Amino acid sequence: MKAEDTVTIDLTGKTTIADAMVVTSGRSNRHVGAVADSVIEGLEKAGLRGLHVEGKRNGDWVLIDAGDIIVHVFRPEVRAFYNLEKMWASGTRSRKAS
Repeated sequence: MKAEDTVTIDLTGKTTIADAMVVTSGRSNRHVGAVADSVIEGLEKAGLRGLHVEGKRNGDWVLIDAGDIIVHVFRPEVRAFYNLEKMWASGTRSRKAS
């Protein structure tokens, strides 16, 4: 789906809410929704059930809670405002070309 600037943050030892957080961006509200749909479809194909999804209607920020992994799909401006990478990363992040 050509998500942009994808970052995976290892949360091990930092919180009990999840083991990892993935943060990525879409270029527009529509692109954010399409990326989120693709992630949801992939997680369901992998056998994950009971996903909790918030924010799809607006498309500025979609949160996908898959239990051990939390995925955030942002529009770039919203991502910059919340800056989750700075809050959670503390030196343990890896970038992936999307």
